[in-house]
Parts: sequence; C-alpha cells; structure tokens
Amino acid sequence: MFDAVVFAGGGNRCYWQGGFYEAAASRIGLTPKLVVGASAGAFAATYSLLDMGPATRARVIGACHPGLKNFDVAAWRAGQPLCPVGPMYAELLEQTVDAGALSRLQAMTDLRIAIARLPRGFSPPLGAAIGISAYQLEKQLFHPVHPRFGRALGFRPEFVAARAMQSPQQFRDALMATSGVPPFMPVTLINSQPALDGGLVDNVPVEPITPIEAAGGRTLVLLTRIYKSLPVVNGRTYVQPSRKIDVKQFDIRNPDGIRNAFELGLKDGDAFAASLGR
Repeated sequence: MFDAVVFAGGGNRCYWQGGFYEAAASRIGLTPKLVVGASAGAFAATYSLLDMGPATRARVIGACHPGLKNFDVAAWRAGQPLCPVGPMYAELLEQTVDAGALSRLQAMTDLRIAIARLPRGFSPPLGAAIGISAYQLEKQLFHPVHPRFGRALGFRPEFVAARAMQSPQQFRDALMATSGVPPFMPVTLINSQPALDGGLVDNVPVEPITPIEAAGGRTLVLLTRIYKSLPVVNGRTYVQPSRKIDVKQFDIRNPDGIRNAFELGLKDGDAFAASLGR
C-alpha cells in the first residue's frame, strides 16, 4: 500500500511509532522498499522492521526508573558522562542489532539513517548548541513540520544506507550518530567526520522519498508531535498522534510515559488501519 515510510525523530516519543507500526503494518500490508529514519525514529524503524518491538520495550521500560538521574553531576565529576541515557542507549543498540539482525534488515528494505553534518568551521559542541537552539526557536515560533533554520545555518543532511554497512558496529554507530545531541548523546564519527542528530536539518527527513512520490508512489510519514497544519504532497500521507505524547525525549525516569506512548501508538495504528478498511 505504501512504497516508503519515514520515521520522524522525537526521543521517547518515538515509542508511539513502534506501537503504531506493530498495530498497522500487517493489517495494511506494509512492506516498504525504502525506510528513512531520523534520531530515535531510526531506532524505532529498526526494531519495528525486525519485529522486535515487544522485547525492545521490555528492556527500555525495565531499565528506566524514577530513582535514576537524568543528569548525574557526581558521575560527571568522576569522568563519566553527565547524562546516563547515552551509555544506556549504546547498550540497548548492542542488545538489538547483531550480525543476523543487520543481515535481515539489508535483505528486507533500503533503510537510510539521517545524520547532520556541521557547518564549515563549527566544532561539535558549538554546532550542537547552535543547532539545538535554532531548532527549538523555530519550533516555538512557527511550528513547522519541516524546519528550515538548520539548513540556513549551514547544517547539511546526509543519509547513511544500511545496505552499505559491513558490520553491526557500523550500523550501531549510525544509530548513535543520528541521535547525537550533547550532553544527552555523544557525538559519533561517521566516515571519520563528526555527525550529529539528523533532526538538526529536518526532524522529518522526507528528502529520500521524493523520487518515489514523483514516480507516482505512495509514502507514509510517521510524526511524533501534533501539528496544526500538515503539508499537502501528492502521494504522501502524514500520520500524527491522536493526542500529545506526555514524555520527555531523553527522560530515563519515566517508564510509564514510555509505556503510554507505545499504547497510544497501538490505538492510533489500529484506528489508521480501520480507516483504510483493513
């Protein structure tokens, strides 16, 4: 029914996408030949395609706890990361993607992971700070589905193809890079150059799907926010949550918020399939 699917970024909100895909994919015959993901959306695409949603959520919900710290200053003073979510996410990626999983993904579809390259002359810390500030400002002022400030500042999009990767570690590095938002997530090198969160260019990375649409194909874009106005593009369907997802992007203290995001995704995915008569 849809030739390509885009998974927008959104941190913990992306567990809504996992629930949506789990509920809707088999009912609507979703076997996309191209999948694009940014930030945590790329991870949601990965475990959804691999049919590992239940196991992944169990790991995440089990690891999160109100007693944890989102910012651990004592650990930082001891030389460890300020935000524990980074090491926890790296461990989750190792648990999810091994050689067999990568081989299955490569055979299944053309999965591309959106990363952002820094403007010329910017260091990773400076670029991250400016890019995040511009992203948040544009969201507050204009609420666009597809931001423009990042490109105007010189951030450049790049799409890393899973089929070009030779090892699971390369794939895990790309997943970490597309979520690279210091201090929450570390900056990762891709092809020996720093790569940051793909959302610093466009949190809803539709650029790779435009040739499919131009050729008459149909595409599905899974958002993680509610927008007042959605773009109208021939052949493209945007789907957004039926209500606001009440969980912060990098919060490791709120397992209930993650569970609720997933359950809302199940509900919305079921409703979407029903709306298509499936």
